[in-house]
Amino acid sequence: MTQAPPPAPSPSESATPGPAPAPVRVVLADDQPLVRTALQMVITDASDLAVVGEAGDGAEAVRLVEETGADVVVMDLRMPGMDGIEATRLLTSGGGTARVVVLTTFDDDDNVYAALRAGASGFLVKDMALDDILAAVRVVASGDALIAPSVTGRLIKEFAARPAAPGGRRSAERLAGRVTEREREVLTLVGRGLSNTEIAAELHLSVATAKTYVTRLLAKLDARDRVQLVILAYETGLVSAS
Repeated sequence: MTQAPPPAPSPSESATPGPAPAPVRVVLADDQPLVRTALQMVITDASDLAVVGEAGDGAEAVRLVEETGADVVVMDLRMPGMDGIEATRLLTSGGGTARVVVLTTFDDDDNVYAALRAGASGFLVKDMALDDILAAVRVVASGDALIAPSVTGRLIKEFAARPAAPGGRRSAERLAGRVTEREREVLTLVGRGLSNTEIAAELHLSVATAKTYVTRLLAKLDARDRVQLVILAYETGLVSAS
């Protein structure tokens, strides 16, 4: 004798969706009120992002992050008093979890390399579309890193033209005996600004495999994120301006 199927659950027994995740808390640090206002207006329309503070200088940005527990700081570099580089260094070296997205005018700023070395997880330019800036904030908040594609080539030329960094030899030693030849190839492509999808196409791999190689490099080289891999590729000479 066949058993009747169990009764369907009543509406009260049905699974209900959990609470929506808390929005990403953002601090805006820029000495130009108009820039902060424009960003604040567009973030207000994004349900997954929330501005929790605005700062006109680096010291105020650091204070606001400590007070609000912000997840991401959109940081200008040139501000009166404490600049964005020092503020970034303080925020990323003290064991805090806030991540920094640098937003500046590339043509007028020679401090990009210093900002990335200070711990910034992203570098954007102010003439990017606001929606692209919001997308970058989400990428950085998720634990990834991002450099605006429009300036990747300029960054490579800028870095390659600089004298070898004092830590270059130490960086090369970090690679020796720790990475495979394939991982070195992947690191070179990361340094050139390629995404996982582009790396996969270049090396005839699946995207999942390319992502696995990047994850291994992060672990083997004690790198916080993709930006630190980029810096390492510059310092060890894997990337040049050619």
